[in-house]
Amino acid sequence: ETLQRIVSTLVNKNDEIHNFIDMLNHTISNVQVNSSNAISELDEEFDGLYSILHEMKGSMANTIQQEEARKIQALQDQLSQCSRALESSEELLELAVQSLDIKNPVELLEAARQIKDSVTVASAFRLSLKPEVSDSMTHMMVDFALEKRMLQAVKFLPVPKAPEIDVAACLVADNCITISWRMPEEDSRIDHFVLEYRKTNFEGLPRLKGEQRWELVDYIKATQYTLSGLKFDTKYVNLRVQACNKAVAGEYSDPVTLETKAFVFSLDSTSSHPNLKVEDTYVEWDPTGGKGQEKIKGKENKNRSNTASPKRSTSIPRASARGSRDRFAGESYTVLGDTAVESGQHYWEVRAQKDCKSYSVGVTYRNLGKFDQLGKTNSSWCIHINNWLQTTFSAKHNNKAKTLDIPVPDRIGVYCNFDGGQLSFYNANSKAVLHTFRTKFTQPLLPGFMIWCGGLTVSTGLQVPSAVKTLQKSENELGGSTSSLNNVA
Repeated sequence: ETLQRIVSTLVNKNDEIHNFIDMLNHTISNVQVNSSNAISELDEEFDGLYSILHEMKGSMANTIQQEEARKIQALQDQLSQCSRALESSEELLELAVQSLDIKNPVELLEAARQIKDSVTVASAFRLSLKPEVSDSMTHMMVDFALEKRMLQAVKFLPVPKAPEIDVAACLVADNCITISWRMPEEDSRIDHFVLEYRKTNFEGLPRLKGEQRWELVDYIKATQYTLSGLKFDTKYVNLRVQACNKAVAGEYSDPVTLETKAFVFSLDSTSSHPNLKVEDTYVEWDPTGGKGQEKIKGKENKNRSNTASPKRSTSIPRASARGSRDRFAGESYTVLGDTAVESGQHYWEVRAQKDCKSYSVGVTYRNLGKFDQLGKTNSSWCIHINNWLQTTFSAKHNNKAKTLDIPVPDRIGVYCNFDGGQLSFYNANSKAVLHTFRTKFTQPLLPGFMIWCGGLTVSTGLQVPSAVKTLQKSENELGGSTSSLNNVA
């Protein structure tokens, strides 16, 4: 036996070494591939830099050529003006020299007067004998000394440090998680952050086995993010964050685990009324009740009240929280949840189809009889909506009903405070209170639903909304109000 244990240990160690060798070979391969990728990216960056410099050189050379053309054109225009003025001046000078040979004083005086007038308006005397533009091009010179120093200082981008999650600033409320983090030191090169999260039933650090895969949220620009629309169907959520610059991602932060407990249940199809079609969290009125299938099978179905209707979902249901019992029958049209409330505060919501004729939403002890209806026993509480002929809205318990003179919401929230002995119904949209039962619950409670003509969708995995908590706190401070249907059970 000792030798066998030694052999077994050696076998395990050999397997570990083989696995480690495979991992090292895989790592070597990854290093080669990643190095090749890094060189390719480096080539792309330098090619991009060369392209920019070449484009800049072309643009600046074109500017110099335009300035050269402008100056030459201005000087050529000035040169043309001077040439024309010189030609006119030479003609006038020749005329003046000829006038000096005139002997007749009168003619000489007239010629002199004409020469004087011509000289007065001669263009040669209006010319500026200074070039209009300078021959200097020094204003088109560049100095890349600073840029050269910057290029010489180019190094590989530093890997961003791991962010630090601020647990005190993280918030879990209303099926949302707000997570905040900060960088250990200022880093102007950070471009964005990546958040990863996954659900778990384990408190503390993430485990290697039995965990769900990480879900990713990319390109977060701020140092805070809110995950919304979550279903809290596990006890905790792991979260971690990494910082990224333009080229590289840093290490992940130390993961944090936040508590996300909520009440999760499915509908118990194994004991629902035959006229109900149940699938997980959806129940629908089924007028055939599987009778069409029973006619085909004949007598073999007569005494099989526990056999699921062929129209029901073929998925395997959870084990019933009530244990084995007959299906609901008669006019109960009831289905219960498969998980009991035994302590704490819980919340779930129900949405009815628009064509639903009659339905009830509430809770009950496990002892609800197969022919019983919600609210008609002293161990069940509900609100009931009847849309047949005219709409009626009422709260029911112990076969007593209280009419609720308020509009029926399209979504109903159910809040159960087992230890505090409180069952409240809310407009799930506005969080306005529809009705509250106060009692002392002495047995575990099962969510209950009655449906006739139509369907109900149940939303579970929901936390008690902040608005409901606020209302409960205010009501408790005021001492609460007692319904006429309340009792001590």
